Amino acid sequence: MKKFKFGKVKIESIDPGQINERLLLINLYITQCLALIIGLVIIFFQKQNLLSLFNLTAGGMNVVYWGAGLAGIMFVVDLLLSKVIPEESMDDGGINELLFRNRPVWHIVLIAFFVAICEEVLFRGAIQHAFGPYWTSILFAMIHIRYLKHWIPTGWVFLSSYGLGYIYIHSGTLWAPILCHFLIDLVSGLIIRFRRER
Repeated sequence: MKKFKFGKVKIESIDPGQINERLLLINLYITQCLALIIGLVIIFFQKQNLLSLFNLTAGGMNVVYWGAGLAGIMFVVDLLLSKVIPEESMDDGGINELLFRNRPVWHIVLIAFFVAICEEVLFRGAIQHAFGPYWTSILFAMIHIRYLKHWIPTGWVFLSSYGLGYIYIHSGTLWAPILCHFLIDLVSGLIIRFRRER
């Protein structure tokens, strides 16, 4: 176990089995806030117009078609994968289960929306602008470290990210990948929540 001290702040690496719901939520909100701040700083230095990234008139109803359409395709592929691939091959170490299993519905909605905004601003709005969808998707898969021990979920995260980059390019607005990302996280969280309840 590594320990670093910065004044009164201690940063420790811990085993995933030691993480409780509270610590996981704190970690989630801190990392997402950092992602949003880093994304906004990069966008500022790229001299992009932040408002144009969120332009709804560019996409119109295409935002819904692209975002919900890709989310639907991803749900079908995910369902097919879950029928063919052993469950342990898709294991994320129980992080999603811990995050969503006892969460109220309003909080699942909040988490899904917050994560979608923060990650899409950073990855599609900032990083993709500099490196394109391919390298952005490699980085996106790498930061989802909990999947890296299994190649199937890592590949799936890469393809999902590439799809998000694709719809961002074709819709002309961040709202399309944000909607798709939101729907995927929301439905996945609700499935975990209500599967647990049953």
